[in-house]
Amino acid sequence: MAAPADKQTIGFWMTWSLVVGTMIGAGIFMLPVSLAPYGANAIVGWIVSAVGAVSLAYSFGRLARQGGQGIQAYIETAFGPFIAFLATFLFWVSTPTSIAAVAVAAAAATARMAPALDGTTSVALIAIAFVAFLTLTNALGARSTGRLAVVTTFMKVLLLAAVIVVLFQVLGSGEPLAPLAALPVTVDNIAAASALTLYALLGFETAVAPVDKVRDPERTIPRALVGGTGFVGILYLVTSTAILLLLTVDVAVISNSPFADAIGRGWGEYGALVAALAIAISGFGYINGSVLVAGELGYSMALRRELPVLFAKTRHGNTPVNAQLLGSAIAIGLIAANMSKGTGDLFTFMALLTTSATLWLYLAAALAALKQRPSGIALVAVLIGLGFVAFAFYGSGAEANLWSLALLGTGAGLYFLMRSRGGSSRAAVPQPAGPRE
Repeated sequence: MAAPADKQTIGFWMTWSLVVGTMIGAGIFMLPVSLAPYGANAIVGWIVSAVGAVSLAYSFGRLARQGGQGIQAYIETAFGPFIAFLATFLFWVSTPTSIAAVAVAAAAATARMAPALDGTTSVALIAIAFVAFLTLTNALGARSTGRLAVVTTFMKVLLLAAVIVVLFQVLGSGEPLAPLAALPVTVDNIAAASALTLYALLGFETAVAPVDKVRDPERTIPRALVGGTGFVGILYLVTSTAILLLLTVDVAVISNSPFADAIGRGWGEYGALVAALAIAISGFGYINGSVLVAGELGYSMALRRELPVLFAKTRHGNTPVNAQLLGSAIAIGLIAANMSKGTGDLFTFMALLTTSATLWLYLAAALAALKQRPSGIALVAVLIGLGFVAFAFYGSGAEANLWSLALLGTGAGLYFLMRSRGGSSRAAVPQPAGPRE
């Protein structure tokens, strides 16, 4: 479906950059703090998560053949407005949570460059400032978001590649590598590690969030989804393993910026500071794309009157500024409410909660793809995606899953409240065309 001339749209490379740029947030640069104690389980976890994420991306790509009306419309076609709303609501709530986690990681990297700012309150205030600035950037329209995504994605890939170079440099010098943590490789430990590694792979669904803002969505979205997700999965497996081999466990678990510290091992403090700057920029790229996603999801629900119609209003370039502001306000509130937690604890909690909440969307999307009755390789991919969702729920742990269930109940209550006031009006939403083979 072609977008009207007065709307800003993005093509393949901007969509691919949003997928890759949103997946490669500052979160991956903080994740070694949480993964280091898992040792070899973390490496297996990356492989499991990468295979699962690519399979899920394929499921999302099949749904995108219906057009570019957004993930809520895809699930609504398969299961009706109630299930579509719940999946979208959980995704919407998880996005500000993830924005908050990544903003904290980016702020911690900034503090690595300026030790005077290396305090819990200072890191939180920097994180809030990042969210506020990038909300203003998004208010300029989808193409402004897309351009920033292209630039920041290039810088992220260079930074990840630098870790690989340092690993080979250390190997060539004959210096000993750090031993992996001695935790036994078990199903439980792999599941726990997979829940964390999946957090770093969240974001491929960014491509299906925009409503009528992607050119030629039937071709562009599936290609960007599968290609971007596969690229990031391989990159993460290699670079995260390099970090585990460059930093000892006791160093990694207390580091505010483990990637910067690892690069510093090969290139000294100057290299570490440059890496910290790049990590902060990476966080910018992630938050940039996620503010767009939060706005588009809120806009999609408001179009159906499942959120107040205030959030369906758009400004320059069909940009849902009010919905963007709402998502950012939630993220800032989460950061402010958790200022008392240490950086590592705050990041781990928000990462697991984000993962558990997003898994409901993945479950709905995979089931919707299964309802299309795929066959052959397509069926295998969808079934792998479903199996991985179940495994990731198990690995997320009771606390995160209970929180996501509470959010699910909150969403159900909100749906019926808004419906009693005339919400969930499908007539207000442009409906997508049928699937295209």
